[in-house]
Amino acid sequence: MSTLAEAVAAGVFVKLTLAKYGGEEADLKNVYVRRVALRKGERLSFLYRYETKDVVKNLAVAEGLELIRERLGSEFLSCHLFTTREDAQLDFNRKGESKLVSRPPTFDTPQPASHDRKKRRAIETGGSVYLRALGVTDERGTPRPAMGDKLRQINKFVEIVAGLVASSPLAGRDALSVVDMGSGKGYLTFAVYDYLNKSLGVRATVTGVEARAELVKLCNETAARAGFDRLDFRAGFIQDFDLPATDILIALHACDTATDDAIYKGIRAGASVIITAPCCHKEIRPQIKSPAGLRGVLRHGILLEREAEALTDSLRALLLEHAGYDVKVFEFISTEHTRKNTMIAAVRREGGARVESKLAEFDELKRFFGVSEQRLERLLLGGCGLR
Repeated sequence: MSTLAEAVAAGVFVKLTLAKYGGEEADLKNVYVRRVALRKGERLSFLYRYETKDVVKNLAVAEGLELIRERLGSEFLSCHLFTTREDAQLDFNRKGESKLVSRPPTFDTPQPASHDRKKRRAIETGGSVYLRALGVTDERGTPRPAMGDKLRQINKFVEIVAGLVASSPLAGRDALSVVDMGSGKGYLTFAVYDYLNKSLGVRATVTGVEARAELVKLCNETAARAGFDRLDFRAGFIQDFDLPATDILIALHACDTATDDAIYKGIRAGASVIITAPCCHKEIRPQIKSPAGLRGVLRHGILLEREAEALTDSLRALLLEHAGYDVKVFEFISTEHTRKNTMIAAVRREGGARVESKLAEFDELKRFFGVSEQRLERLLLGGCGLR
């Protein structure tokens, strides 16, 4: 890959990911490459990510480049290169045919090459009772094997929450209330409580809602052990939970229309920030009537599924904008970790002014795809009279 060699020589190389592994090591997932400065000179550092461990090998630049050339297209069928000039993705099919796609650069400066650079995390692992109790770290605060991705997800989510709070009417408040609907094992619920109370210095009350009683019990016991006296977990389903007035509503991976229930309850509760990561988009797909110009695309089941997901979340975003929120839809975490990574983040505008044109866009989009009904629309029309 001449582009890689040129980027390294020119000093514009940032990092590289090798993916879609098909070699003999059954539990190898990806390889991540970056520059490091060692006493013996500059090296390429290869981080081999396995199912249960990470292995690092530092190679001389020429040796590292040769290794990438040898393994790309044979053992690894995908390579994602980041430079300060461009991002480039090279993919191979099973026949050995390649496709190269270039995009504008993600990074404008090379990453530091210091081998011992310290990672800045929103959530500190050392001495964390809840991270240890939930199995993320060991007794020394070190991430357990296979939990590195989870810890990165936790920190990424906390960074997103911090940014949304700072850009919302909640900025500067000394007390906040948060409800996490469908909190599961509570990884992110605990982290939000930890960040808001300890790092941000806000008196935050956080409630997790979860249908599985055994997880509610585990999380409440862990909260007590951690001394988080304003964090509690309650058993229940999203659609049945009586949500009081709250500042921040979170619902990650609520299945199908449970995401609509959560958004509706957040709007009705006057939440200044609503954060959802939808999954299992089932409601819209059987309703779609392929427009004439898209029949060649939507006749394929997998493409119809993706179109249904995009359409569902677009309709949700338009209804949130109509209800008085500024909305962003973006990738939460890398697709290397999960495909269910779309996040809808809504921040209530000052005064909550509605945007009537968004409802017209909503209706037009439904008509175009032949969609007859959508749950969030039904809930808002019946519960908040938004038309």
